[in-house]
Amino acid sequence: MVTTKAVGDGGEARALAHLLAHGLALVQRNYRVAAGPNARGGEIDLVMRDRDGTLVFVEVRARKTPGFGGAAATVGATKQRSLVFAARCFLRAHATLPACRFDVVAIDGDHVEWLQAAFDAG
Repeated sequence: MVTTKAVGDGGEARALAHLLAHGLALVQRNYRVAAGPNARGGEIDLVMRDRDGTLVFVEVRARKTPGFGGAAATVGATKQRSLVFAARCFLRAHATLPACRFDVVAIDGDHVEWLQAAFDAG
């Protein structure tokens, strides 16, 4: 039996390979922010750098089948807020803020879909 964790780990590896093949460079994998008194914490699956220097925060969603709206449909408002919070924490280490965007790599079975600028921090 394939576990949800195994599907997620395999999906993250496939997403990374896909993004690397399209010219992005890995900055960090599985960036985690601990919960604080006023925030829940969060995780960014992949932090990448695009060819133009843009810092790309990537959420990877993998599903064995495309049912129930598919993998991309699972990145709702709550998840987006968590990603934005984690990205802001990540960016605190930068003296100057680079251009940034939030992408989603949705994997449904054998199909990989890269949604660039899937949402914004606003």
